[in-house]
Amino acid sequence: MNRRSWRERLLDQRANAHILAHPLAFTLQVLRGFRANQGLLLAGAVAYYALLSIVPFLMLVVVALSHFIHQAELLETLHRYLKLLMPGQSDSIVAEVANFLENRDLITWLLGGTMLFFSSFAFTVLENAMSVIFKHRVEITRRHFLVSAVLPYCYILALGLGVMIVTLVAGTLEVMGEESVWLFGYEWSLNGISGVLLYLLGLVGEILVLTSIYLVMPVGRLSVWHALIGGVTATLLWEVARHVLVWYFSTLSQVNVVYGSMTTAIVVMFSLEIAATLLLLGAQVIAEYERVGHGQVNQPPEPLITHPAA
Repeated sequence: MNRRSWRERLLDQRANAHILAHPLAFTLQVLRGFRANQGLLLAGAVAYYALLSIVPFLMLVVVALSHFIHQAELLETLHRYLKLLMPGQSDSIVAEVANFLENRDLITWLLGGTMLFFSSFAFTVLENAMSVIFKHRVEITRRHFLVSAVLPYCYILALGLGVMIVTLVAGTLEVMGEESVWLFGYEWSLNGISGVLLYLLGLVGEILVLTSIYLVMPVGRLSVWHALIGGVTATLLWEVARHVLVWYFSTLSQVNVVYGSMTTAIVVMFSLEIAATLLLLGAQVIAEYERVGHGQVNQPPEPLITHPAA
């Protein structure tokens, strides 16, 4: 174990030294690898299945957690943090979830099982996309098909618990925001501090979710440090992209004129496409970081080759 950890440290030091000395070359290596792996095509598939999965997933999570937490708090938490994923479209998604909650007595075991099945689609496709990005790992070891079958449902359960924890913490921070303290003879409201902490909670939650994806989805053992590198990279890129999307849709976009009643679906799909692209780009950063550590610097990336069906 110690021998392996020392080897990993040596590889990380080699990778860090190369990246610090040649940051532009490493960036180009990441982009070339992403293009060779058909990253945009993979991101489109992940975004499409995420669009199919996100609404039933949220409905199941809210129905399950409403037995422990007041549904108004759950919906408020979803509304606040869906803004981080779907700028400008969280209202319509939360409205659908709230409407489903009002009719939850009509849920049957068959409907619940079907929704759970659809909720797993995005994670299954994401695992397949990760296997393409980390194909150098797949060539060495493969994951048992039972593990791949169970993994999405375990992840759904973990995310559900995460939503519960975030809801409880956010509720505590909101209560704190209503308080004030006396200092130097003045009364200072904690509302501003509460708002900052709520934003940081969402940001840290983003990093942890992405880090867990990079830690679990790829085949083989990935170090927490490497997963954290990808998580921080993808989160920072998404924060920039999210603010650009908010500005674009609020000032320049005429998407509602072009698509009419399909506007919500198109905007959500576009947002998920960008999010999936950055998610896979973060995975590509990790993959290239590993290759640089193993001395694979100037080797051209192997293109993804698909064979026509017989």
